[in-house]
Amino acid sequence: MPKFAPRDWGWLEVIAGPMFSGKSTELIRRLVHAQIAGLRVVAFKPAIDTRSGTAEICSRIGTKIPCEIISCSDYFDAVHDYINGNLVDVLAFDEVQFFNNRKDDFPMYCAGLTSFNKRVIVAGLDTDYTGTPFETMAGLMARADFVDKLSAVCTVCGDQAIMTARLVESSEKILIGDKESYTALCRKCHFEHQGY
Repeated sequence: MPKFAPRDWGWLEVIAGPMFSGKSTELIRRLVHAQIAGLRVVAFKPAIDTRSGTAEICSRIGTKIPCEIISCSDYFDAVHDYINGNLVDVLAFDEVQFFNNRKDDFPMYCAGLTSFNKRVIVAGLDTDYTGTPFETMAGLMARADFVDKLSAVCTVCGDQAIMTARLVESSEKILIGDKESYTALCRKCHFEHQGY
């Protein structure tokens, strides 16, 4: 586990996994611990994620932390103000799979933030409903100093779930939804769900 505050260089932490694995809960926990340690934190979530309808990162167990809502394609200006004014020690981004406009931009940007002596924490899905890796998350995991891959519980067999499955008919790669649209499955049950 990383130390609380960067000393002479920052680092990048990734929290990955399927839906319902506690990624946002873990992100919030780390931010609260950083605040307890006296660090200045700011959290961001993409505007496309409208599920909570608030400027907060919300977990399924009820924990919340205020955040700024930013565009998936124009995040630079929102973050840059915090960096330029040296207003934060820790920057966090939730639902980073949505920052997928160009596969290298966001991962390189997050890695670059570490050069400003910042701790950067990102959380998001590692694969889509077909099991295909999100390019943004793959790039972040490859550049990270620390990676934690969480799992959920398979809703079919009760085993460890590492995959997200879509419950509604749609071939869109991005479909905003929650329990009504998605479930967590183990690899075997996901293969069966996909018809392999």
